[in-house]
Formats: sequence, structure tokens, C-alpha cells
Amino acid sequence: RGFVGLAGGAAMTGTRPVVDFMFADFILDSVGEIINQIAKMQYMSSGRLKMPVLLRGCVGIGHSAATHHSGSYHALYGQVPGLRVVMPSNGFDAKGLMLRALRSDDPVMFLEHREILTHKCHVPEHDYEIEFGRALIVREGTDITVVALAKMVPMTLGLCDMLQREHISVELIDPRTISPLDTDTILNSVARTGRLLIAEETPAAFGLGAEIAARIADIGFNELDAPIKRVNGAFAPTPYAPTLEGAVVPSETDLAKAIRELMLE
Repeated sequence: RGFVGLAGGAAMTGTRPVVDFMFADFILDSVGEIINQIAKMQYMSSGRLKMPVLLRGCVGIGHSAATHHSGSYHALYGQVPGLRVVMPSNGFDAKGLMLRALRSDDPVMFLEHREILTHKCHVPEHDYEIEFGRALIVREGTDITVVALAKMVPMTLGLCDMLQREHISVELIDPRTISPLDTDTILNSVARTGRLLIAEETPAAFGLGAEIAARIADIGFNELDAPIKRVNGAFAPTPYAPTLEGAVVPSETDLAKAIRELMLE
């Protein structure tokens, strides 16, 4: 909490502090400073004070990190006005979004899933930014829209060729940022496919998937040919034992089954 309070004060004097929490679970110890001070300061000062604070943490389940090192809580931070929430799924996006975050005058929560930190992809050496609020269509398809977050993006992409052989064409969307959320890209995709599945590693209750489902149901109900479906982790603490840990997160089998079931609706 002290680090975050100092960062907020430093930002008001013109610097651009970066706070690395290592594990995002520990961000909760400073949530009062983040929500009540950092996220609100620009509003409370009528824009006179900027708050370019970057808050970084590792999220997600894996490697027997157990109960105190496996949280994400991105949906919680997405409810905070004035706070940008970023969650990349690959190295290319991580660099572009990080450079954008470092230059933003708004506070940014930058959450990186542990399981994608070791994934390799081409990342250019030159400077580039990715704007917040612009989702990426990872793969185009015609039968079903899958909105996947962080680790679930490469998992879904790995299933697409197999499902294509079953004559199921998946359009895969990576939101990249939770706040702001690019609803338009998702809605336009659903208008083409007629079906929507949302895949998250975290529990379904009060999550990002629920928000996406609500938005599409509100503004795109007539585009749907079937009910919206979600794939999520268990509503339970994260176990230490690898076998139990694997039981609380969605698997490739779970995801493929959900896609096939939705195609039958």
C-alpha cells in the first residue's frame, strides 16, 4: 500500500511511476489507494492533475502457485471508473500495450498471465503501440464467435483447425483490454456468426463473461441464433496439488465440448 500511495503522489508531481507487484494477488493490499485516490484523482481535480501510474502484476493459475498466487481479479478492477485494465494474450500485444500504458496519462492495471510469459512469438524491435479498447480478431470464422481472455486465447486457437475439420468455423476474438472493452467488434462478429461463447479461466460469477453476455443481450439480441454460453473455471480456491489445480480450470476438452454443444442449439 505504501508503494502505491507513493506512486500516486509521484505521478501528481509529473513523474511516471511503475509499481511491479510480481503477483497480482498482492495488489489487493493496496486497493484503497488505487480505487479511492489514483483512479479518482483526475476527476476530483477536474483534469488538472494527471495520474500516469502503471500497476503491473502476474495473474492466473498454473505451476502449483496455490491460493495466494493464482488470482486475477480483472473483473473487479474493470468496475473502477478512471482505471484502464489490460490483459494481453501474447508477447506482440504485451509490448504494444505496455508502451501505450507507459505513455498514458491515465492509471493502468497491466495483468499478465503466467502461462503466456513463456510463449514465443515474433515481437518487432521497433517502437509500436496498441490502442486501448481495440479487440483483435485472431481468426476469422463464420459459425460461432468465441471471445477468449489471456491464456484462453492460445487454447482456443489450438482447437480451431480440429473444429474446422468438423465443419465448425470459429471466429476468435481477443479483447486485449477489459476497460475499455471493445463491444462493437464483438457485436459485429456475432451479427455474422449468430452464436457467442465466452471463455475465461476465472469463475463465472460476476465476471467479464457476464458483462459481455449482458451487453450483447441488450444491444444484439436479434443477432443471436442461440443462447450465449460461457466456459469458466470453478468457483473455488486454487489448490496446490497439480491434479486438483487442473480440475478448477477449463481444459481444451471443456472448451471444445462447449463449442460443439452451442453449435447444436
